[in-house]
Amino acid sequence: MPDPDARAERMRRLLEAVPDVVGELELANVLERIVEAAVELVDARWGALGVISPDGGLEQFVHVGMTDDEVSAIGHLPEGHGILGAVIDTGEPIRLPHLSADARSVGFPAHHPHMDAFLGVPIRVRERVFGNLYLTGRDGGPEFTDEDERLVGSLASVAAIAIENARLFDEQVRRERWSTALAEVTAALLSEDTVDVLAVLAERVASVIDSELVCVIVAAGDDDGVPMLRVDTARGVGAEELVGRRYPADGTLSGRAIASGSIASTESGEPGESVLRDGPSAAMALPVRAGEVVLGALTVYRRADAPRFSDAERAMASEFAQQAGIAIELTRGRSDRARLALVEDRSRIARDLHDHVIQRLFGTGLALQAVGARNPGAAEAIAAQVDAIDAAIGEIRTAIFALAPRTGGEGRLRHRLLDIATDAAPGLANPPLVTFAGPVDLLVSGELADDVLAVARECLANAARHADASRVEVAVSVDDDLVVVTVDDDGVGLPEGARRASGTRNLEERARLRGGGFELGPRPGGGTRARWSAPVSSPATPGSDRSTP
Repeated sequence: MPDPDARAERMRRLLEAVPDVVGELELANVLERIVEAAVELVDARWGALGVISPDGGLEQFVHVGMTDDEVSAIGHLPEGHGILGAVIDTGEPIRLPHLSADARSVGFPAHHPHMDAFLGVPIRVRERVFGNLYLTGRDGGPEFTDEDERLVGSLASVAAIAIENARLFDEQVRRERWSTALAEVTAALLSEDTVDVLAVLAERVASVIDSELVCVIVAAGDDDGVPMLRVDTARGVGAEELVGRRYPADGTLSGRAIASGSIASTESGEPGESVLRDGPSAAMALPVRAGEVVLGALTVYRRADAPRFSDAERAMASEFAQQAGIAIELTRGRSDRARLALVEDRSRIARDLHDHVIQRLFGTGLALQAVGARNPGAAEAIAAQVDAIDAAIGEIRTAIFALAPRTGGEGRLRHRLLDIATDAAPGLANPPLVTFAGPVDLLVSGELADDVLAVARECLANAARHADASRVEVAVSVDDDLVVVTVDDDGVGLPEGARRASGTRNLEERARLRGGGFELGPRPGGGTRARWSAPVSSPATPGSDRSTP
């Protein structure tokens, strides 16, 4: 007959354990307190709590009773085989007088303390087995009784409440962290100082989720028909070596997320990205959208020994990626509005220059010509000033063309020549001046346009290398018969006896093949003048060398 006093004492100990277990909110601390309370309640020597993973094994194993040296000597913790697996499989309590005598036991690894009496009790959270309590005793020690089983079962019921509370608290904390991170991402994206929006995402995600590595993966075209991915941004262990790496998309989480527009994770049976991580690792890839366009995949990796991503973590991360996509779309909309405002402002300036400044200069030129006609003695000086006004009008027209919107005109010759001048500017004392005369875009196209561009590029390169000029001018004129490219500089001029370089010979060859000409000589007033011309209607000789000098 059980001693009533002993039973009362054990009941008192159970009641005392309840507030210790339920009052803790950190899940890791809750699990440890449950094991400690169970060991103390039934006077066990060792105790453990195994958390069941989605695949049925043990995801976590919290234990008490063994020293650090004993744990280190054993090497690895149980994985849910043998009698521990039987408790997982049955979902029912198992009580044994001698653990080693049961047929389901698989024995102990080397250096493991020998355990005898055994008691395993499941912990159910919302009708689902969360994990199991395992208690063992010494060799020759007392067996666990029916009363021990009932007491531990009661503790398991209380533990289920504590675990659920801790999970809810943990989920709330995670949601707050994700919400804070999303607010920071949105603020960063809407800031005018933000340049790389995907890098901002990686930074914030790495700061709020338990991860070893966070990468932003983007599509990188095809290699011989094989879709490729590229690591655009990485944060975490080994991130520096990963940025810029390209690899095939087939069979990867990121490739599936980008292609399908939905989350992919190792928990759903998808393969990981072994090219990025060595060995097994929990991972998930989240598609990042801007409207209907998938910008890339935000891929998160954990350590090989870390727990897998929970359903709540995947759901929150997916929601985060969706909200971040909305923020990116808003950012792009703001940038589009800013560009539109800039285009409208440039168009207004171009209209004002054309409607007011050019007309006034043109009127001034006509007035000066009239004055010259009435004063023959000053006609030559006035004519020089009229020429200067005409040159200024040409320069303003070039500026108007550069300011005008380039809708559908990115491939036009004028724009391409202006781009070449912009590229050459760093090598010159001042940006080169480019002027146009005649219907350049209408009459010059195809291979002839390529030749004109090559001439301008070579002449500007020569001026940057040899001229030491403070001013370089490129004039492109065209009429119904001829296109002429003239490049003037006010530099040191051609050295006496200078030989033609390969680039200059190529320009001569281009002109010859088109039935035109090329002249390189001194410029009136000092410096060098290069003049290249070709008939508009004369195509290059078939099969000729079209290599750019």
